[in-house]
Amino acid sequence: MTSRPAPAGAESDESARTFRGAWQALKGAQKTSKGAPAYSRFVNRPLGRALAAAAFVLDRTPNQITVLSALCTYSALAVIALVEPVWWASVLVLLGLTLGYALDAADGQLARLRGGGSPQGEWLDHIVDAGKLGALHLCVAVSWFRFEDRSTSWLLVPLGFQAVATVQFFAILLMDQLRRAHRGTTRAIMSGDGTSTTLYSLAIVPIDYGTMCVVLGTMAASTFFLTTYSFLFVCGVLFLAASLPKWYREVGALARADVPRPDAE
Repeated sequence: MTSRPAPAGAESDESARTFRGAWQALKGAQKTSKGAPAYSRFVNRPLGRALAAAAFVLDRTPNQITVLSALCTYSALAVIALVEPVWWASVLVLLGLTLGYALDAADGQLARLRGGGSPQGEWLDHIVDAGKLGALHLCVAVSWFRFEDRSTSWLLVPLGFQAVATVQFFAILLMDQLRRAHRGTTRAIMSGDGTSTTLYSLAIVPIDYGTMCVVLGTMAASTFFLTTYSFLFVCGVLFLAASLPKWYREVGALARADVPRPDAE
């Protein structure tokens, strides 16, 4: 039977394998806060840190945490689509989505704590993310169609939201992969120190998945949810419209920086 590894970068003594030791080691295993919305930055990542430390002490693997995240998230999505949005169902949705999101933050932190992730783990994490983002707004559309006495034209809101969320998720994922492929070039052309101001984090709260988790927990308050959800949709459209040209220019800068100059030979 193999022993549980000590946290990466920590001393190999018994204290390093405690919750406190893992919590302290996770200080150096956090993602950059650059571009991170406020909920993800100030709420979800600390929750994920605590869950990652607990998972480390319990000798759980990152993939096991990813699967648990998927179970929580997909169960909540099933409640949205299949159960009338009464108060107790909304509470289940809120708990399932927020816990699933916190576990989604925990699996990556746990992987870094254990010394690094694996291609399989990254693949599984992205598949779970793609599945939940591909189903979330469709579940809202199903709920509105089954339980809400509204014009069917309102279904265009979650369907449009689904299109926006899909494009945004793919674009962000692709930008991350391109930056990795041009790691040296990216450092050369991107400004900043890997952090974002608190004001910027607050400004982009409406496009944060964590914000959506909280808002979906208010489905029992039908009018409030309709108004808030529609507002988030508009914010998502505006954010994507502003971001796509910026990302396009960044990709162009990466390509130009890769072209060798004659005087560089």
